[in-house]
Amino acid sequence: MPQRNWAPIGDDEPALLRLSHSVRAAETVEIVTLPESFLHDVQGARGTGDIARLPFAGDSSIEFRGFALSGANTLTTTLNPASGRHIGIHLDNWDRLPYRNRLQSRRRLCINAGPGARYLLLGSVDALAICRALHPDYQEHHPHTEDIRAYVSAGHCLKCLRIFLKPGEGYIAPTELLPHDGSTAGTTEPSTAAFWLGHWDAGDFRSLL
Repeated sequence: MPQRNWAPIGDDEPALLRLSHSVRAAETVEIVTLPESFLHDVQGARGTGDIARLPFAGDSSIEFRGFALSGANTLTTTLNPASGRHIGIHLDNWDRLPYRNRLQSRRRLCINAGPGARYLLLGSVDALAICRALHPDYQEHHPHTEDIRAYVSAGHCLKCLRIFLKPGEGYIAPTELLPHDGSTAGTTEPSTAAFWLGHWDAGDFRSLL
């Protein structure tokens, strides 16, 4: 779980975090804003259960992964469905690719459908670097959330970046590469997120940063 002692980023850090043209889309995090019609369709599908109304419906290259309702003022949002407990900072594994192929994983699009705000939490070290630090046979290793826990337990530093998302805002991120979670800490309303997986090019949606 992340600690609660958040601090503003330094004056020189935004330039370091900004997208470089040499970085592949598969490694890129984009903070985006979606058209009002997109948000309206997501909210309508959530209210009626009619996923045929969702954006990308009928596009076989994009997979809808569902909605997640998070209560207000929750440190992290992802639950283990078996135990009902919060997982904390973790890696996704929908594509289950090993280290050597990890950059072929799909990125995840998340849209905050409201009514409350939420945060994206991103770890400062990616899964490939974590595996290299832990496993002599890292080329054949399948990165997993347990690797993040072992990395921190071994005394390595994992900082988290916290990014605020209003309703209608979202992200496209390599969540099988970067440790991450959602958060509603400090908010007063619940927030529903909608998720898709796909191979989007950088710049397919209007960037907020």
